[in-house]
Amino acid sequence: MGDVLAFPSRPQPDHVEPEPLWREAVGQELRDARRTAERTLSDVAGNAGVSTQYLSEVERGLKEPSSEILGAVAGALGLRLVDLTTRVSRRLSAGTISGPVCLAA
Repeated sequence: MGDVLAFPSRPQPDHVEPEPLWREAVGQELRDARRTAERTLSDVAGNAGVSTQYLSEVERGLKEPSSEILGAVAGALGLRLVDLTTRVSRRLSAGTISGPVCLAA
């Protein structure tokens, strides 16, 4: 049998809240942008070339969309992908996301 490398876990304070998932932050930002523009899920999904169900799942943080899908949805909302990622980064930095969040590898 080979040696197993063990990495010591870093102690975490009990009061530290886990960070939200990137997909949840992206979803909230897309939903906010859509609602601010007073557009329906169906309208934005159609313009982005995705199903209404899929866009709903993205907005709720249930799906991990590709950069192509994010670009299409952002474009349907009149945003560039860089605009979306900047907004999400600001949201995460400000701590204005509800619920836990971490980046998935």
